[in-house]
Amino acid sequence: MNQPNRSYFQLQQAVEVAEVFAKHKVEFMFIGKSGAIILGFPAATQDVHLFPEKSVENGKRLVDALRELEFEITHEIAEKIIRGVDFVQLKQGPFDLDLVFAPDGIESFAEAKKRMIVIEGFPVANIRDIIASKKASGREKDLNDLPLLEDFREEFEKKMRGELKTALEIAMGKLKSRE
Repeated sequence: MNQPNRSYFQLQQAVEVAEVFAKHKVEFMFIGKSGAIILGFPAATQDVHLFPEKSVENGKRLVDALRELEFEITHEIAEKIIRGVDFVQLKQGPFDLDLVFAPDGIESFAEAKKRMIVIEGFPVANIRDIIASKKASGREKDLNDLPLLEDFREEFEKKMRGELKTALEIAMGKLKSRE
């Protein structure tokens, strides 16, 4: 695996995770600021946040995938992952990775999966779930992100509905309405 700059999240990390997790059939989605960045949010973060499905079978596949990605997974860490401990932080690998089996503000993986968005092969939590999780965490750094994330959410949802238009499209629409 490539050894990217550990100081911030890089899209290549998401590509590597998505490819290896798909190979191992790991049920997961990107969440947190890294998820928002994949959706197009203009920001930086230091780690990748993943919301994996909490099951023994998925946990075992997750451990295998993480080892393939060259994370150092001790027996103790593997047991935590397989049990689906609420939060597992991995810093012994090619990049920093947080596994959040029970994100604040999100009722369950199954419910979040119904709202999940797949962008260019990346399974990403719905932007509303990312925001709900940041609100519920109560952490100052997350609360500080909320105004910009809410603005981004509005524009992202317009884009997803096909409502965003370029300046040229708006101008052409005005000309046609005058005819």
